Amino acid sequence: MTQVRRSELDIETVTKAYDRWAPVYDLVFGAVFKEGRSVAVEAAERVGGRILEVGVGTGISLPLYSGRNEIYGIDISEGMLLKAKKRVAELGLANVRDLLVMDAEHLNFPDNHFDVVVAQYVISTAPNPEAVLDEFARVLKPGGEIVVVTRVGAEAGLRRSLEKWFAPAARKLGWRTEFSFELYRRWANRAAAIELIERRAMPPFGHFSLIRFGKTGASSTARSDAAPMERTG
Repeated sequence: MTQVRRSELDIETVTKAYDRWAPVYDLVFGAVFKEGRSVAVEAAERVGGRILEVGVGTGISLPLYSGRNEIYGIDISEGMLLKAKKRVAELGLANVRDLLVMDAEHLNFPDNHFDVVVAQYVISTAPNPEAVLDEFARVLKPGGEIVVVTRVGAEAGLRRSLEKWFAPAARKLGWRTEFSFELYRRWANRAAAIELIERRAMPPFGHFSLIRFGKTGASSTARSDAAPMERTG
């Protein structure tokens, strides 16, 4: 696998891109990513407790969480968070405890602090995705889960060629098109106390995947009814 290079994206590019997307994000991506958001929240709800949503954006998924859970959200874009805070106020989402501007690579939370870390359509925009995943693992309690919905690049064929062709333009928009599932597998293999639980294709057209990781330690009752890990070869 080609190593994902930090130079492909930088924080300033991503921040500016999502500040620009903030006014129209829900209109453009609301319906397209609806199923992925719902499945991610369902997975988080099976664990429950204190949940961190990284890349919370406009807060479009916040109303999906049940009131019994404590929700914290972070995003690199102030423009996105302004919309999220407005949504929380309008809907009276009392279980949303805080929404903060924060870089996912440097989470300002203690170790072993959250029961679940959720990241929807975020990892492939990060300049250093493996460092972001390391931070997720650090702040996650033993027995908790990392729930990711992410773009997964094609390994071969026409879609692979199209992704390579579109890559320079995508980076200007704050996205990365070439992003292999092997990055996640390799990270789980090297990370301490992390296991890969599940990979499941998500729409549109299976270009995205739900990926779940567990942090070993105290047992989690939520895993007994979880879907099995998809075979990938």
